[in-house]
Amino acid sequence: MIRRVLSIAAIVVTALLLQSTVFAQLELLGVRPELLYVVTIVIAVLEGPNEGAVVGFVCGMSQDFLLAGPKGITALTLTLLGYAMGLVRTYVTSPSPLLPTTLAAVGTAVGLAFYETVAFLLGQFDQPIGYAIKVILLASAYNAVLTPILYPLLRRVSEGSRRRRVVRF
Repeated sequence: MIRRVLSIAAIVVTALLLQSTVFAQLELLGVRPELLYVVTIVIAVLEGPNEGAVVGFVCGMSQDFLLAGPKGITALTLTLLGYAMGLVRTYVTSPSPLLPTTLAAVGTAVGLAFYETVAFLLGQFDQPIGYAIKVILLASAYNAVLTPILYPLLRRVSEGSRRRRVVRF
């Protein structure tokens, strides 16, 4: 159990550091990839809705504390996204290797649309709707490109942190 918590914490901290340093500099057409969305979606796909929601909450709160805006919008978004992606994965039984990439792209689009809507309702979003659509589409595309790179790494860490049963004769 401790090993599992530590491995997930290491994933979240690494993703947060990469998001705030390396990916903060990788702006293409004015939009950055959302690494914490990818981590939340991949963990939810691998582990299910409960762990997806927990990882989403931790990722969201950690990103919220780095931002100057109101706290909790990203945490709410990623918690709901992690839970929803975990539920979607339990009902989709396709063995396609493109499934994680598709789920990451669609999940990022839905998550960012939800974030932008909540921010607008709270008076925190003052950009034109065209800008919001551009961010949603480009960030989804960037995350779809990142998923085939990150999915095998996160799967390996996730499987390696599970408790192994020793059968003794």
